[in-house]
Amino acid sequence: MGKSRRNRGGLAHRRDPIMKQVKPPSDPELAALRESKILPVINDLKNADPKSRSAAATAVANLIQDTKCRKLLLREQVVHTVLAQTLTDAALESRAAGWGILQVLAQEEEADFCVHLFRQDILTAIEYAAKTVSEKLQSEEPAFSRLPRAEQSFTTSIAASLVSLLTALAESGDELLEAISANAAVSHLVFTLIARSSQGEDGGVANLRSDALACLMIICEDNAQLAKRVVDSPSFQAMVALKDEADSDGILACAALHNIFAALNGLPDAPHIPDADDSILIPTLTKAVAAIAPGRTATNGNGWSCPVEQQQLALETLASIGTSLNSAMSGSAPQKEVVTGTEGDQDMGEADEPGGSDGEEEDGGGEGGDEMDADAMEADMEMVTGADTGDGDGENINHLPVLKALLQKAVPEVIRVVCMQPTDDDGMRLQSHALSALNNVAWSVSLIDFSDDQNTGIQKAWSPVGRSLWGQVISPILSTDTTDVGLATQVTGLAWAVSRSLGGRTPLKADEHRKFITLYQATRGLEPQDPEDPFQSLGVKCVGVLGQLAIDPAPADLNREIGTFLVTVLASLPDTPAADAVEALNQVFDIYGDEGYAYDKEVFWKDNFLSHLEEVLPKARAMVKTIDKKSKTELRTRADEAVLNLTRFLAYKKKHKP
Repeated sequence: MGKSRRNRGGLAHRRDPIMKQVKPPSDPELAALRESKILPVINDLKNADPKSRSAAATAVANLIQDTKCRKLLLREQVVHTVLAQTLTDAALESRAAGWGILQVLAQEEEADFCVHLFRQDILTAIEYAAKTVSEKLQSEEPAFSRLPRAEQSFTTSIAASLVSLLTALAESGDELLEAISANAAVSHLVFTLIARSSQGEDGGVANLRSDALACLMIICEDNAQLAKRVVDSPSFQAMVALKDEADSDGILACAALHNIFAALNGLPDAPHIPDADDSILIPTLTKAVAAIAPGRTATNGNGWSCPVEQQQLALETLASIGTSLNSAMSGSAPQKEVVTGTEGDQDMGEADEPGGSDGEEEDGGGEGGDEMDADAMEADMEMVTGADTGDGDGENINHLPVLKALLQKAVPEVIRVVCMQPTDDDGMRLQSHALSALNNVAWSVSLIDFSDDQNTGIQKAWSPVGRSLWGQVISPILSTDTTDVGLATQVTGLAWAVSRSLGGRTPLKADEHRKFITLYQATRGLEPQDPEDPFQSLGVKCVGVLGQLAIDPAPADLNREIGTFLVTVLASLPDTPAADAVEALNQVFDIYGDEGYAYDKEVFWKDNFLSHLEEVLPKARAMVKTIDKKSKTELRTRADEAVLNLTRFLAYKKKHKP
């Protein structure tokens, strides 16, 4: 006989699960605090008297700043009370306090709190409040400035809480970000605050402009539809007017405009914006970076009024511009074809052109003994920052305004920041962001095909910059033997990009390549900084830069030392990390893929690299089998390609044995 089922229609089913009975905390101090402060205001929030509710909402908004009180209020289901009663209160004062409560909670709690609010349909409440605020701000009769002072104050408070809450929600997950950016009422409020503030009226509202700009900067990133709406709104012209000011609003406007330009780039139906690209933003961003000075990173000011926050955003925006540089140059600077493997039974030399870890063709390598002194570096930077950019279509970069502005204005200042000796955490943080910006610019340039005559002007403009990056940034940091793995990873990545872009003109000092070998050996046993992407590890980057330094026209002695290192890394399988092995194989293919290189006979054949690589093949095949296809898809795919290319490489070398 089956068991009887519990009656689903009873009281237990009807009880609101959110309003379950809360047990008092076991800690005597917290229990006393709950009785004296928390329970009274929670009860008053539900009081029938409007004045009591408003006073309680204000009291909760103040109490919630204290960590202990905030945790106790959360235990008492304050969020449910605010959502169900306070936000719908007839009193504007209560609603303002209610939004203030949620805003502080979103700022102080973890991201999962914002997700919880989203699941509670907070966006519907925000949409209604945003419409109400927008209507009041845009009303002509009565004008907002003629409303009672209290009503203006509470409305401004609600607007501030909404923008702050929206920003916190948007930063908490892609699903939230998409829902917010697609909500017309929400974006209209942000547009209104940016455009209205530019009119120089209503000081309280004008103070919200920075937060509104920050919110727009986040929600319009990679969002073409919202970007098109921004361009058609008064807020766009307001941001264009702000972009020349090197203050918080100007830098935020530049960051938002960059996201808009990037989102619209390449769209077939993108609105035409005359003379509008990232080049108009770089002067202001550079001014912010120029203000960074040793020992002057004190965080005076809060939020976006803090200079360090402004300077960091300027560097982050320059880094993003560097990443999108290739898109800006499309049509002017042909990109190299991506090579992900060979097809058919073609010879290795015909099927597999030299390619790096990302599949792109390589541009060159390093040469020893070409040291750069201070005078030479200064002369190089004068060439970069000078006004003369050459004549003729293939001899200048005037048709690439973004690249030109980066090289002539931003890069020298960013190099200066990297070369500073940080004296505190803020200084170290800014240096790290400066290195990221240089990395992104250098990697974008390294993808340009300099064998194309159209790109001669780019190469001419970039070469002194790349040499200065090596001489002023890479060499000095390498010489310090830093124990900072993060800094070493950034510098090695920059060295890889610079050596790719300079070809055989890398100003490598006599034994500098050994620094990267030593650095690689020091990485053994270290936990990867980015376990989700093993190809971003320090070990992989060391292998990558060494491969570039060994490629033709590298002298035989340098090539032999690096070639031996790469073969040793491969011979150490299975102890060698899979990503390191994949990169080492790719570099071996690049270096020795053409028997016409001067060192091929002298090093590859004389040192019997072929037999060593034949011994590596079964180890590499075994390595591939250990990589899970589902959890490490990219690593498995690239390892499969590398092993396939190894078999073809060996066959090709045997066929072309001298």
